[in-house]
Amino acid sequence: MPQWLNDSVFYEIYPQSFYDTNGDGIGDINGIIEKLDYVKGLGCNAIWLNPVYDSPFMDAGYDVRDYKKVAPRYGTNDDLVRLFDEAHKKGMKILLDLVPGHTSDTHPWFLESKKAQKSEYTNRYIFTKSVWDAPPQYRMMCGICERDGNYLVNYFSSQPALNYGFHEITHPEWQLPCDHPDCLATVEAIKDIMRFWLDKGADGFRVDMADSLVKNDDEKVATAKIWRGIREMLDKEYPDAAMVAEWCNPQRAINNAGFHMDFYLDHYGNGYSRLFRYGDDEGNKGIFNPNGKGDIKNFTDEYLPAYELSKNNGYISFMTNNHDMPRMTHYFGMDAIKLAYAMIFTMPGVPFLYYGDEIGMKYQENLVSKEGGFSRTGSRTPMQWNSGKNLGFSASDTPYLPVDTDENAPTVENQQNNPDSIYKVVTDIIALRHANDDLHGNGDFEMIFDSGKFPFGYKRGKFVMLFNPLGKDSEIEINAKGAKKVYEIGTTEVADNKVKMSAQSFAMLEI
Repeated sequence: MPQWLNDSVFYEIYPQSFYDTNGDGIGDINGIIEKLDYVKGLGCNAIWLNPVYDSPFMDAGYDVRDYKKVAPRYGTNDDLVRLFDEAHKKGMKILLDLVPGHTSDTHPWFLESKKAQKSEYTNRYIFTKSVWDAPPQYRMMCGICERDGNYLVNYFSSQPALNYGFHEITHPEWQLPCDHPDCLATVEAIKDIMRFWLDKGADGFRVDMADSLVKNDDEKVATAKIWRGIREMLDKEYPDAAMVAEWCNPQRAINNAGFHMDFYLDHYGNGYSRLFRYGDDEGNKGIFNPNGKGDIKNFTDEYLPAYELSKNNGYISFMTNNHDMPRMTHYFGMDAIKLAYAMIFTMPGVPFLYYGDEIGMKYQENLVSKEGGFSRTGSRTPMQWNSGKNLGFSASDTPYLPVDTDENAPTVENQQNNPDSIYKVVTDIIALRHANDDLHGNGDFEMIFDSGKFPFGYKRGKFVMLFNPLGKDSEIEINAKGAKKVYEIGTTEVADNKVKMSAQSFAMLEI
């Protein structure tokens, strides 16, 4: 386990929307380099960078045309190496985004695979035996290749699925077992890509759709075996490199597959969803919604068993948001968001902050889809730096996406020194996390709650975190004799056997 993860707080950067230095309307690597001190000033000592590889951008770079080349719109390979170097000088780490499940349909491997003539790439992707063979349980593109066969795609039509084999073979005429040499060659190709960037200074990878490699693998045992082999390669050759899985199943991702971290994703109705985003016909039932309709037990019933199963092998990663879902401002007001972030940055594991969440950027609704973003486009708008043109993102007349036009749009400039801002809460809490071992990734953890009741809290070593998300004053019974108040949001009053909490408040106590 890379030791640096225990005190890491990550910042996710969507590169095309972060900072444009050459005036073409698209963020670039040099822009990220220029803003490293800003990221470090937040308390984030690591960065996850969404894909920067060469691509036709049918899915915003998650359709890779060349894994070993930086897309020209972002810069060059040398620029990316310089980013690694400059980050390392500042004590920061950089994770690249690895897309192992599919490529672009313009990738040279696929251009060879779809030919009628056989080659070493014929089985790099999954083709049926003939164009008349299209089982409905698979997503396929039919009749558009010279080769007689239809090919599987993972999602968009431009993303042919790489061939890691099938765990259960239902069509032996075209499905290969996972130990077939051509399937093993796909694994080796992914290892080669990882080595290429690790050798240049990358510190690891966030892995896109990590559970999607092997087909007909419902329990993910064959997919986990592949990742376990990759983890063994890292342990041997790059012991300080880290991987975080887009999986949301710590038992499978951490314990079985060997990932160092696993994202707690927003799957509707799961524990993360119940905290921040869950709603039904009766209204919003998020636990942090001030209407009090949530129940912390809906979170703990899922999270606590997963935490206990995986805590000795890796980290569950909470995130403020990511590029695939609406920002939290779509669901909550600023007071609720402050409490939500106080939780995210004081929980065990390795937390991730999505760019712009620290200033309360909005999810912009009703934008025309950009590069396959569709409903996700509104969370991918340019970072809001200052009151200048395009809110400081770019000098271009045509930025990648429109910026927030509200006259009160939050920017780094107007939030950074605002004592009542989300920015202040985020930076304060992250600073406390770094300063106290008990609040690091592997510190102790014990929930304090009653089903259906607020406030709730948890202990981490000598610290107790208490939350009252309700829109009214409340109190929690707890032995707080001699407790020292370390931090609060709202107003809290500590007595020997209870803590009185104002509406939508938070208290960190040292007991």
